[in-house]
Amino acid sequence: MTGKIVMVIGPSGVGKGTVVRELRARYPEIWFSISATTRAPRPGETNGVDYYYLTDDEFTELEESGGMLETAEVFGMNRYGTMAAPVDQAVADGKIALLEIDLDGARQVKAARPDAFGVFIAPPSFEELSRRLVGRGTEDPAAIAARLETARNELLAIDEFDAYVVNDSVESAARQLAELIGLPPR
Repeated sequence: MTGKIVMVIGPSGVGKGTVVRELRARYPEIWFSISATTRAPRPGETNGVDYYYLTDDEFTELEESGGMLETAEVFGMNRYGTMAAPVDQAVADGKIALLEIDLDGARQVKAARPDAFGVFIAPPSFEELSRRLVGRGTEDPAAIAARLETARNELLAIDEFDAYVVNDSVESAARQLAELIGLPPR
């Protein structure tokens, strides 16, 4: 198999993580990118499993030396990013390097690696996306409204990517994603 970068993009609440987990369960040979962060590990988290935990200086050094495919600062406090070396090694080893990533990160990766294949995960409808976010029960109405406004803008970017999958069922979305990236049915 020829290695390639596959980005899975979509708004908060669309089910990116759930679809990616289903895909990884069916295809354990897929290499999944682990993000780097400057935030401290939470109880139960493991370096190299949940994230790569870096100091600010380590993160800056990687960023300035071209060692990051994409970076973001969250709430002006912690930085997150995708390290280039592990992704490039997975591709060189002939693997699919899967990145579950936000819109800005996907744009940065596409600029750095133009051959990266982007699949946008879309909701069946905006109303369904709203229902999913409310159903999580993890945020207040103001936070949900902010996420929905961001999602509305992100959905406008669907045509920037190579393909899209409507997540109306996790199994179907994972099957379509597998087909789009050239994996055999399982």
